[in-house]
Amino acid sequence: MLHAAADTPPVVRKPWYFALYAQVLIAIVAGILLGHFAPETGEAMKPLGDAFIKLIKMIIAPVIFLTIVTGIAGMRDLASVGRVAGKAFAYFLFFSTLALIIGMIVANVVQPGAGLNIDPATLDGSAVATYASQAKDSTLTAFLLNIIPDTFTGALTQSNILQVLFVAILFGIALAMIGERGERVLDLLNDVSTAFFKVVAIVMKAAPIGAFGAMAFTIGAYGVEALSSLAALIGTFYLTSFLFVIVILGSVCALCGFSIFKLMAYLKAELLLVLGTSSSESALPSLIEKMERAGCPKSIVGLVVPTGYSFNLDGTNIYMTLAALFIAQAVGVDLSIGEQLLLLSVAMLSSKGAAGVTGAGFITLAATLTIVPSVPVAGMALILGIDRFMSECRSLTNFIGNAVATVVVAKWEGGLDKAQFDAAMAGRSPRIDEVDASEVPAG
Repeated sequence: MLHAAADTPPVVRKPWYFALYAQVLIAIVAGILLGHFAPETGEAMKPLGDAFIKLIKMIIAPVIFLTIVTGIAGMRDLASVGRVAGKAFAYFLFFSTLALIIGMIVANVVQPGAGLNIDPATLDGSAVATYASQAKDSTLTAFLLNIIPDTFTGALTQSNILQVLFVAILFGIALAMIGERGERVLDLLNDVSTAFFKVVAIVMKAAPIGAFGAMAFTIGAYGVEALSSLAALIGTFYLTSFLFVIVILGSVCALCGFSIFKLMAYLKAELLLVLGTSSSESALPSLIEKMERAGCPKSIVGLVVPTGYSFNLDGTNIYMTLAALFIAQAVGVDLSIGEQLLLLSVAMLSSKGAAGVTGAGFITLAATLTIVPSVPVAGMALILGIDRFMSECRSLTNFIGNAVATVVVAKWEGGLDKAQFDAAMAGRSPRIDEVDASEVPAG
């Protein structure tokens, strides 16, 4: 859990326009308007979004490391660490596979690419050559070797979540095994963790600026008119992802005794930030903090959230099979059931092989298509121009999926503080966009 001072001053709610979610929402709208009416100026705002993402990436590694180490070392019972990891991976495997299957079913039913009749020879393969070359390096063996960093500290400087996860689990287990001698180190790391979460709070104040810059650039560079040419694919993907969240994940939440809508309302500031920046990583530190605030044990949050960011990519998986079949339909390739099952099997592996890789959605799609020769990899050029708009939906779905997974695994483990969770869902617990009375200016 998050550490709080013994004499905590009363919490005072800020006016609505000081709330982070309101500021981010206003920034997104302003970015859209600027990008639409002044495209060149909107494109010039790109450094604002890039700078905020860099700020977030700067603190992701230490936040994950500290959360996992203090959580595992504080558990003492190492058998429970393996049990939590096992349940998390079982959850990830089931729902990520289900997402792939749903994307395939929807593509066959809706047929978003049918009737386009595009000649594969007219496609510009050079536009996606970079992704295709990266896909060659996304084998399962390369992925497993890449989990091990060159040096222990290197994991904290390379921005590779899986490497950070690996060294943090090792260090946390080692700290738990040395017993009382590790107490002083654990106390120190807990204090450092408190300081880093304060850094997160400071950085998050720049979230509206980052969301404004990223959205202004997206609209300015690509324009809303880019959506019309491939509206069938975009609409199908957004609707499928929406139904996956509401129906599939909503049912999981209901079975576990909570509401998907209340959870999304609790995370509204983070969801808007993900929407504005098209990156679920931008809200990762804040998600860790909010899940702890909602009564999920630190040890479970530390294991499930970072691992989920690499292995529980529901939105990316829906996109992969849906986009692959869209390309096949667009170029007039009629895939047999056997070929579609092959594509599904390859996607299951490639989606894990490129876990944690920047632009994983497009790279894993390229890796999948290279195994199914009847669908030209060059066909990815058809969706390259709208991928930015698709990435927003992918990121939102991935983010919500990981939030749900954290609560579900915590409940399975019997570690969820139900009273604290209910208070958070009802908006009665302190939130990131609230301040202490001592921080409110006099008068």
